[in-house]
Amino acid sequence: MSIRSDIASARPFSFDTEFDDRGDVRAARPFQPAKRAYLPAEVEALVAGARLEAREAALAEIESLRAMAKVEIAQAMAVAMPALASAVQSHRDNAAQLALAAARIIAGAALDRMPQAPLRAALESLGAEIDAAPRLVVRARGLDDQAREALQAVAADAGFTGLIAFREDHAMPVAAFQLEWADGRADFDPAEAAGRIQSTLAAALAAEGGHGEALELAGADRRHF
Repeated sequence: MSIRSDIASARPFSFDTEFDDRGDVRAARPFQPAKRAYLPAEVEALVAGARLEAREAALAEIESLRAMAKVEIAQAMAVAMPALASAVQSHRDNAAQLALAAARIIAGAALDRMPQAPLRAALESLGAEIDAAPRLVVRARGLDDQAREALQAVAADAGFTGLIAFREDHAMPVAAFQLEWADGRADFDPAEAAGRIQSTLAAALAAEGGHGEALELAGADRRHF
């Protein structure tokens, strides 16, 4: 066959569907995809690529689900935190009140058993202030001879060398007392002390919970025992 006959019989393009000048289908042939045979190595490469794509897609989906879970957890915590903080504060308040009530019971029993103990502690702590005073007035209840002798001994040990004037006052509560000397005075009332402790505790709890000011106890008057 010559080169001219090959050129004459060759078709540069082949279409499955042919149209006329008006756009109508002139001839249509069914699509027949070309069949291709793959080598085993190519099949393995395609399978490995598909597995890698599937793994990457699964990991991406997991990360997306993890991010969504984190957002939901953060939102749930933001909603629950005020309630949790309120519950914690309530438990803290209740525990503090329970401890204070137990302390009152214990302190009351101790004061009933040793009613002169606060007065003795006051004389010992005020020794430097009353040692030069010529006279000390002690007002309390239950000042019998034995109690007076014991208090005089405590005052002497603290450095007081003046005269002690005892004033029996049956209207005062148990363990309450008043001390008066030339330059000052000191007093103690168990009920007032308990009230101050209650107020201090309430202020501390409020400050800790963000609902109050910080406590300033450094300047508290130590003469209120």
